[in-house]
Formats: sequence, structure tokens, C-alpha cells
Amino acid sequence: MKNQRIFPGIILIGFGAYFLLQQTGISLFQAFFTWPTLLIIVGIAFLGQGYSAREYEAILPGVIMSGFGLHFHLSGHLPFWPTNTIGMLILIISIGFFLRFQKTNNGLFQAFLFLILAVLLLFYDRIAGYFGLLQNGMNFIWKFWPALLIVIGIYFLLKKKK
Repeated sequence: MKNQRIFPGIILIGFGAYFLLQQTGISLFQAFFTWPTLLIIVGIAFLGQGYSAREYEAILPGVIMSGFGLHFHLSGHLPFWPTNTIGMLILIISIGFFLRFQKTNNGLFQAFLFLILAVLLLFYDRIAGYFGLLQNGMNFIWKFWPALLIVIGIYFLLKKKK
């Protein structure tokens, strides 16, 4: 890390505020004394390091950690927040790749791949209804799409670089 004061500074301030508020016992903040809050603090530290110190590779873990923490805080508390945890976590990863791509011009393929997977997982019922997947014999293909992902992943691992 080029500028090593940002990440630890945010971590120390964030954790210090977390534990100080926890010790005060203010009931307003009781819902935030959980592990997702700690994820958000560490994620914000990575984002601070990524953007302030121009270490753009830190953007992806920052978005993932703060996004996961935010998702676990909001899930079940807001009526409009999606309850499909796997789909949301993959969407957050996709957002992280898009934000990192914005600064590094690297990872656009992964961003779209995760976005497509997230949309499929989040809107499976609607997609199946639109295309009639369950009625026209596509159920077999839909049932085995995880195996297709594994095969494509093995292809990328074994593909020779040109």
C-alpha cells in the first residue's frame, strides 16, 4: 500500500466508535451492534484506501464487504429489499467489479457475468413465467445450469493464454 494511513485510520475510528457506542448503551444504536456493522466498517476502510490512496484494487473488497454488511442489515427490515440473499450477494459483487472497472479498465467481463447470474437468481420466477420455461421442456436445461457454470469455469482455467 502506497499510503498506509488511510485504511488503519478508518478501521481504528470505525471500531472505536462502534465499541464506544456499544459501551454507552444508547438504545437508538442497539440494532447496529452486530457483525454486519463490522463488515461495513472494514468495507468503508477498503473503499477509503481505494479511492483516497488511488489503490483501485481495494475497491472490489470494499464494495463486497460494505455491501454484504448493508444487505444483512436491511434484509428483513425493509419491505422492498430483496430476500434472495444469494442473488443480492452476487449483485453486490457485480457492482464491485463495475466500480473497479471504472477506475482500472479491468474486470468488465466478470462484472457482466456476475450481473447476468444475479438477475437470473433474483428474477427467476418472472423469467420462467415470461419464457414459459417450465411448460416447454426447458425445465431440464434450467435444472442443470449450475453444471454448465462448472464446465465453463473449467474451460477458463484450462484455456491457454495466447
